[in-house]
Amino acid sequence: MSNEVKQKSILIIEDDTFLATIYKNKFEAEGFRVYTETNGEAGLDTFLKKIPSLVLLDVLLPKMDGFTILQKAKQSKKIMHVPIILLTNLGHTDDVKKGMELGAIDYLIKAHFKPSETVKKVKNILNT
Repeated sequence: MSNEVKQKSILIIEDDTFLATIYKNKFEAEGFRVYTETNGEAGLDTFLKKIPSLVLLDVLLPKMDGFTILQKAKQSKKIMHVPIILLTNLGHTDDVKKGMELGAIDYLIKAHFKPSETVKKVKNILNT
């Protein structure tokens, strides 16, 4: 049996390309394969094609919002098992509640978490 460990992959669906690049660089530095998409439709498409280890998902996105992606993902047998963390600036209690009810494993407010803290949280979730 091979000692080779399958590289963990992260899909970042974030319309702020500057922020997405910061997260991409942080995760790649930790050995993750990273896919990024800047709109909801492309994000869901990549999600279904690549089946990443985990998804970081913004809520406010062009073409399809994060809540819709989350809902569709949890209805798809192909990707329903993939953990999804909502990473957004929407901090209203109702938004957090909705995200968790739809199946997100965590809800992070961008302004409250540094990218390095988000990486640490993801590594804990994926046990890496």
